[in-house]
Amino acid sequence: MTRIIMNGSSGRMGKVIAGLVADMQDAEIVAGVDVFDDGTAAFPVFKSLAECDVEADVVIDFSSAKAVDAMLDAAVEKNLPVVLCTTGLSTEQLDHVREAAAKIAVLKSANMSLGINTIIKMLKTATDVFSNKGYDIEIIEEHHHNKLDAPSGTALALADAINEAADGKYEYVYDRSQRREKRPENEIGISAIRAGSIPGLHDVIFAGPDEVIEIKHTAYSRSIFGNGAISAAIFLAGKKAGMYDMSDVIAAM
Repeated sequence: MTRIIMNGSSGRMGKVIAGLVADMQDAEIVAGVDVFDDGTAAFPVFKSLAECDVEADVVIDFSSAKAVDAMLDAAVEKNLPVVLCTTGLSTEQLDHVREAAAKIAVLKSANMSLGINTIIKMLKTATDVFSNKGYDIEIIEEHHHNKLDAPSGTALALADAINEAADGKYEYVYDRSQRREKRPENEIGISAIRAGSIPGLHDVIFAGPDEVIEIKHTAYSRSIFGNGAISAAIFLAGKKAGMYDMSDVIAAM
């Protein structure tokens, strides 16, 4: 039985994960952390991870960027592995994540879905085929109107996968409104839509001479992210210090 602390337990994803774990035999949420505890959780909720005195095996973090630093410090102090799902981290915070991973196991992923992580592999193959043959690359992502960061961490992860396969030749462009010129070859346009209750849509477009190839992922429910995070937590519990990602989870399945 993997004992989980849910950081961000009163948020949308925190509640989704709590609901999913409630029906599982191999995982249990033993405590939550949230400054906005709404009193509906079936487990004790603390204002910070540092205050939590419940024994656990791993932390799942679906909180906010501003809460990540304190969470990491407390996790290191308690020697707790962390599944880090929060996006929109600054360069300094990413450095903090790497520092923490020298002391505890940290699994960081911009998207916990099995589908997205499989698409990342597909994009590397597609880039090998299309990158040097005149194909333009665009990424369009859509999320609910409450999402704070834009573009999404997943959109950036998709772009990074493409750029890695292309030896870093691409620059990311988020706004062309002030530009009056032909589209340069070595750029990836990334567009963000925030509307309604869209859980998440990512569309990668390879547009070449006389044909367009689209690799698209649509999330119809937040459960796909919750199930991925839980699988990651079960995988990460007991692991030695270091940086992990969802490819490690998939390989262990």
